[in-house]
Amino acid sequence: MAHLFAAFQYVLPHHAISRVVFWFTRLQTPLAQPVMAWFARVYGIDMTEAANADFASYSSFNAFFTRALRDDARPIADAEGLVVSPSDGRVSQRGKIENGQIFQAKGHSYSAAELLGSDADAAAYEGGQFITIYLSPRDYHRVHMPLSARLRSTLHVPGRLFSVAPHTVAHVPRLFARNERAVCFFETDKGPFAQVLVGAINVAAIETVWAGLITPPAAWGARWVPHNHEVKLQRGEEMGRFNMGSTVILLLPSGAEWDTTLKAGDPVKMGQALGHW
Repeated sequence: MAHLFAAFQYVLPHHAISRVVFWFTRLQTPLAQPVMAWFARVYGIDMTEAANADFASYSSFNAFFTRALRDDARPIADAEGLVVSPSDGRVSQRGKIENGQIFQAKGHSYSAAELLGSDADAAAYEGGQFITIYLSPRDYHRVHMPLSARLRSTLHVPGRLFSVAPHTVAHVPRLFARNERAVCFFETDKGPFAQVLVGAINVAAIETVWAGLITPPAAWGARWVPHNHEVKLQRGEEMGRFNMGSTVILLLPSGAEWDTTLKAGDPVKMGQALGHW
């Protein structure tokens, strides 16, 4: 059945479906509140964590979906050299980048160069570490900084919008290198890291705090997203957000290590320690 579902996705009009979702989730209508309440109940969303738990306070479903949390809901692990989770979600995979390859799922890998857009950018992460975190519809959908850093550049790479749910990731080769994504390159005192926000079907928007909405609109080729001022962000500070569920991939250079107890399938919360560098 999973094979059939994955095969069906090849013929779906990914972007057309997602644009309809974009429009629908931004409708400002009283009918949005019952939909929010139903969604929270079905997916088990804990609204006590939200900065505002009143559904009526959200102007649209998207405003609810990208809701802020209370300041104390996600404490940020605070110790020298810690790398913290950029988002809520579940670890899809984590491991070492060897021979330029990143492990996707059993039988599938893809290249760091494909993901990041060039061999030159990928070279910095050879022998380094990656972690892939899947955000389900129930998760908090703002993305934060794993480390304090300065933004170097942002690359928008257009592509397909395959589902990033585990059953699809297991059957669509090179999925994360094929889907539309925003590749964010950062620089720290220790060196560079990259954080990739991967779009998916129904993920009708990817945005960052420095550039606003990156997609939509659609683009015909990869483009550098301008930022007109220096962007410095602290560990745990918000850097972007998704509409609906998707995936964050964090790449670190050689010298970083993940917590040895962390494994594929583990749930994570934004701000918890994932490893050190």
